[in-house]
Amino acid sequence: MKLSRYIDSSPLNPAMTSDEVRAAIMEAVGQECCSVCVQPADIPLAVRLCRNTDTRVCTVLDFPHGKAPAAVKEIEARYYMEYGAEELDMVMNYGLARSGQWEEVEAEIRAVVSAAHARNVIVKVIFEASQFSPEEIARATEVSISAGADFVKTATGFFGTGATEEQLRIMLDTARGRCKVKASGGIRDYATAKKFLDMGVERLGIGSSSVAKILAEEAAS
Repeated sequence: MKLSRYIDSSPLNPAMTSDEVRAAIMEAVGQECCSVCVQPADIPLAVRLCRNTDTRVCTVLDFPHGKAPAAVKEIEARYYMEYGAEELDMVMNYGLARSGQWEEVEAEIRAVVSAAHARNVIVKVIFEASQFSPEEIARATEVSISAGADFVKTATGFFGTGATEEQLRIMLDTARGRCKVKASGGIRDYATAKKFLDMGVERLGIGSSSVAKILAEEAAS
């Protein structure tokens, strides 16, 4: 399968103009990316531009900090799905996780997953793994699986460092096929993208400004 089918092209910079977002979505469709991951306000535009294409509409939820109450996260999920989102990338309350309040973390994920799966919508849980110890990465993966998440994801790309081999290995080894793993943050060349896919990662979150360069490098390889 070609690389673009693993990519969530992500025009998430909040300073992007409407024209820039539109161009990024259209570029992702032309590149046949798996999805375009947009800010919630851009869901209706993405739905229109992705209709009858192979590119799905993804949005971020409680992004980038993950500090909204669980009930608000569930309301966000329902709102975004009503507007046509097919995938939700939700930010875990990683402050609660680092506090050891794993039951609360699992409950908020489960609330979003239950709402999403009732509409066949995929949920990816973002950790901000650079803020976790290796043990916390493993526990966060286990908790996400217990709550029914479809994917676990390394980072928002807005805080801390991006995906690393160490983080991904812990997530993959913990998941053992029970959920999928998405690498996100700092993927700016084909060599890094291929390395992560070869490890067993099944989705790549890549800033929309980097996708064309990476696909060109793939074509030249």
